[in-house]
Amino acid sequence: MQHWQSNFARALCDRKLPVPPGVVAHNSERPQERFAVYRNNMMVSLTSALEARFSATRKIVGEEFFMAAARQFVVAQPPRSPIMMFYGDEFPSFLTDFEPARSVPYIADVARLEAARTRAYHAADASPLTRDMLAATRPDALAEMRFTLHPSLEIVSSPYPIVTIFAMNSGEIELAPIADWLGEDALVVRPEYQVEVRRLNLGARIFLQGLADNDPVGGAAGAALAADPSFDLAENLAALFSGLAIAILFSGLAIATYDKDRLP
Repeated sequence: MQHWQSNFARALCDRKLPVPPGVVAHNSERPQERFAVYRNNMMVSLTSALEARFSATRKIVGEEFFMAAARQFVVAQPPRSPIMMFYGDEFPSFLTDFEPARSVPYIADVARLEAARTRAYHAADASPLTRDMLAATRPDALAEMRFTLHPSLEIVSSPYPIVTIFAMNSGEIELAPIADWLGEDALVVRPEYQVEVRRLNLGARIFLQGLADNDPVGGAAGAALAADPSFDLAENLAALFSGLAIAILFSGLAIATYDKDRLP
């Protein structure tokens, strides 16, 4: 039975394969036609799911290019779960190896950013850390404290200006030539109800990654300062503890939760 189901699934995804033996239609003597309709409906639904999740990617490369890539992806990576909201997690990696996409080298990283946005939207809720929660903490103990970042938070790093490219192709800012074609680190997070995408500077990115790796505040700050002499720990901590936007960090860096049992 399992072997037959596997053959059936492969035939659904690949039009080159024949209708599996044993497939019948109760109201037709030609099950091939019924199977073809089912196969087409499945392909349309899966490619539509990819279009919805990767709308900026689709806008960048165009409808024809995107649909060709999506169809090949569906054949290579059929769903493993009935939950369609996360279908396409492997699509950015697929685009990295997709030969026609080599002419658009940044497209896979834009797709990675869009995939992170979906995961952030459906991530668990968590209450942000506030200054009041740390008011009783000894200043000399802060360097050894560790924090758990918000479940929705992801950092997507790229040698291309993906935050700017995404903003232009998602309607946040107008399309325009990009004069400073340098890499950008994207912070993706959903502090409350809306997913935010912000650009991080080098120090902020290393600081956040250190906290995400369970480094103490002092260790994460030291690594950030070594990589970026302009890193300001006070500003980062203010953002981390208060939730207020800090000019150099943008908003979202304040998204953290805490473990009260770890507080001194």
